[in-house]
Amino acid sequence: MAETLFDMSATGRPRILILGGTTEARQLADRLAADSRYDAVISLAGRTADPRPQPLPTRIGGFGGAEGLATFLTAEKISLLIDATHPFAARISRNAVTAAEASGTPILALRRSAWKAEAGDRWTRVESVPEAAAAVGEEPRRVFLAIGRQEAFHFERAPQHSYVLRSVDPVTPPLELPNVTPILASGPFAEADEMKLLRDHEIDVVVAKNSGGSATYGKIAAARTLGLDVVMVERHEPADVTAVSTCDEALERIHQWLSPLKDRGV
Repeated sequence: MAETLFDMSATGRPRILILGGTTEARQLADRLAADSRYDAVISLAGRTADPRPQPLPTRIGGFGGAEGLATFLTAEKISLLIDATHPFAARISRNAVTAAEASGTPILALRRSAWKAEAGDRWTRVESVPEAAAAVGEEPRRVFLAIGRQEAFHFERAPQHSYVLRSVDPVTPPLELPNVTPILASGPFAEADEMKLLRDHEIDVVVAKNSGGSATYGKIAAARTLGLDVVMVERHEPADVTAVSTCDEALERIHQWLSPLKDRGV
């Protein structure tokens, strides 16, 4: 069962549930924490061992799929569900859309814009991490894996390469690969630092997810400058939901949608 760390008592204000875990979610939480018009809480999946404290009352843990989330939205009288999860948290986003429909709860997605290839970029676009593992090629290469830890196991099928794997938490169980250098770190990462990392480890190819935003873009810019190949895993997002890309846009939507409720005392 999910751990609940906030008081669910009624406040007479429109209730907002943020599905968080991203920089954008925290920025929005900061803004809503200072806005007395709304009763906002944030939910974290609990996948990070030591998450940063949040400015809003915080719930940690899963809901039990779309059905469990729908039940939660109804029981807690949530006025608006905001999906501000990672752009590659596809299952959570799908569950959010399904739960919103089932419970009749309005939903808004806060998604940072995807990166776009620029002149000098040497991208190979793929649709999944398994495709990325194949796209690195058959000849041994030195690979910088910047895809997180949960799907890194797909590269066990390509043991001929040497890997530098960066993640926030350790990969468990450890990858069954002969040559892996783990780096534990969390962004933001400056371009100059990424340039040094790629050079120091003599990287040939960068494997990344198209997460968008500025916090982890440094490796993409550094790869461009160094003329390195990038295998880019493209994102898949639910199309049937209203989406914005900035905190300001999200706040504008929130005010548009929820101010009438507050005015009516709903």
